[in-house]
Amino acid sequence: MSDAKKGGGGLPGLHFIHSLLHSGHEDAGWDATARPFLIAFVVLLFGFFLFAPEQSLRNFELVIFLSPVWLPLLLVPHAVSRFIESRQAENIAGYDYVLLELRLPREMEKTPLAMELVLSSLHLSSGESNWYKRFWLGRVRPSFSLELVSLGGQVHFYLWTRESLRRSIESFFYAQYPGLEIVEAEDYSRLFDTLSHNNDMFGTEYSHNKPDPLPIKTYVDFGLDKPGTKPEHQTDPLAQLLEFIGSIGPKEQFWIQFIIRMTRDPWKDEAKEMINEIRESTVKKGRYTDPATGKTVETEGFPNPTKGQIDQIAALERNVAKQGFDVGIRAIYTAPKDAYKGVMITHQLSLFKPFNSETYNSLGAQSLFSAKFGDYPWEDPHGHHAHDEKVRITEYYRRRAFFYSPYVGPKVILSTEELATLYHIPSSSVATPGLNRIQSKSGGVPANLPV
Repeated sequence: MSDAKKGGGGLPGLHFIHSLLHSGHEDAGWDATARPFLIAFVVLLFGFFLFAPEQSLRNFELVIFLSPVWLPLLLVPHAVSRFIESRQAENIAGYDYVLLELRLPREMEKTPLAMELVLSSLHLSSGESNWYKRFWLGRVRPSFSLELVSLGGQVHFYLWTRESLRRSIESFFYAQYPGLEIVEAEDYSRLFDTLSHNNDMFGTEYSHNKPDPLPIKTYVDFGLDKPGTKPEHQTDPLAQLLEFIGSIGPKEQFWIQFIIRMTRDPWKDEAKEMINEIRESTVKKGRYTDPATGKTVETEGFPNPTKGQIDQIAALERNVAKQGFDVGIRAIYTAPKDAYKGVMITHQLSLFKPFNSETYNSLGAQSLFSAKFGDYPWEDPHGHHAHDEKVRITEYYRRRAFFYSPYVGPKVILSTEELATLYHIPSSSVATPGLNRIQSKSGGVPANLPV
């Protein structure tokens, strides 16, 4: 499969030109590479020298004379950026990280609101309280990875975090889910070699199709915010996703991760602008000619919004009233070649269809990595580019990299309500066969026992 945005039109030669002009990484939009401009500059410079050698030498003298002016302007921004990135990398590498598995209790009647409260406690900005810490020390605010994983059809819930935050995170979960069991787990992504010549894999990332303030369908829209609803009357969209990844074969694996951190983007201001635009569009303007002056006068009537416009304004206001997270969403399907099913790619691209809204927002595939070279035989005849892309997304997944160098992905901003819809402890009404639940509740030792 090829990305429709990558150009080439399916004709030989055009893809080569496109690859020359673009980096093809799709990290944060299309970035023109420096190579074609350098080549064009050298060719033009050489041609000008042939036609006017004396003038060329004078130009070189002037450039060298002015180098104390233009050289710092050229190098300083790059040097500052690299300094900040190196300090951030040093800080990130200085932490110890742990992968925790959330083992679900058999009896669970909590709504996704409980997970929303847990996520609110993870809305942390420590480390970036001022410019000195952010830019000079390279501090970064905490990020977490919420992961839904199917290993041979057995569904697991994981959370990846700094070791220093483990104790507080466990307390947040136990407060809302008393029957939950949290244990340290091995990193499953390093136990299976997705890059072996005996295995195949497909990876992609997801982003919004509309501006971030517009919400996807949340658990409130599905009526899951009402406690006491009978299990047979509950409709949890997460159940469809869990059933899908739980239906894979014993040799297959499906990994999904939501990498999150507190957002600093002004998405609330963006929402206000969108609301103002909607309100302005509901006002009908009229014109009449003043009989005294003969001038055309424009008048504004009363707002007359449709029900859809009223609902859209309400959805925007409700969404940005919650805390917001930067979220990087990534999924990988992998299996030995004899068990690998290509049809899974189609479902993986539309993985979040149950949460999408035609009226508001939706999550769709953004970066397709190895699939960018799959349509035509001349795109990647020996498979080297596709293999390199598979190496990239596997490494990014294992490192939980999304917000800092060496990789910045196509992030979205989600409210705690949206995020809790995509990742929450499902109630007992979700009876996915591969969803393991612990047999009995476990409790800790009472704190007041004598020693």
